[in-house]
Amino acid sequence: MKKSLGRKALVFTTPTWIIGTYDKNGKPNGAAVAWGGIVCSKPPSVGISLRKATYSYGNIMDKKAFTVNVPSEKYIKEADYFGIVSGRNEDKFAKTKLTPVKSDLVDAPYIKEFSLILECRVTSATEIGLHTQFIGEIMDVKAEEDVMGENNLPDIEKIKPILYDPEVCTYHGVGKYLGDAFSIGRTL
Repeated sequence: MKKSLGRKALVFTTPTWIIGTYDKNGKPNGAAVAWGGIVCSKPPSVGISLRKATYSYGNIMDKKAFTVNVPSEKYIKEADYFGIVSGRNEDKFAKTKLTPVKSDLVDAPYIKEFSLILECRVTSATEIGLHTQFIGEIMDVKAEEDVMGENNLPDIEKIKPILYDPEVCTYHGVGKYLGDAFSIGRTL
């Protein structure tokens, strides 16, 4: 029998992403975001949700752009730090020694050391309650060559993205390979 847990923002898995933005003065900022995911395949789009009170919210509203930077397990401390302090008060890049790189396609920085990057142009912003959901059309995906798989696409086991459990506030790594999608069910 299932136990009711009530109304909660709970689903597995949520990503640990660092969202790159510039403020009005061109200062780069990164913010940890767990409320996000792919929302459309044509046009390729991602959604992220931020509170109005955040520094990144204002940056995105002003520049109409952001990057999604996928940290690997190697950068767990830096990713956590990006979620602890505000870019209003701290230069997160100086503190973490990570490198902001200006995107050629959108008015937002990406993080040089992270192996998977999405460069996004904002197509909509919808207030949902405490959060505003930004939809960003993916203008380009950048991946380091060393995380590419046999099919010339990024390999999740090489990237080693960080997953977040929002209910107990813990980080996790990616689990084992279970099978190929859209094929293992054919054996039923």
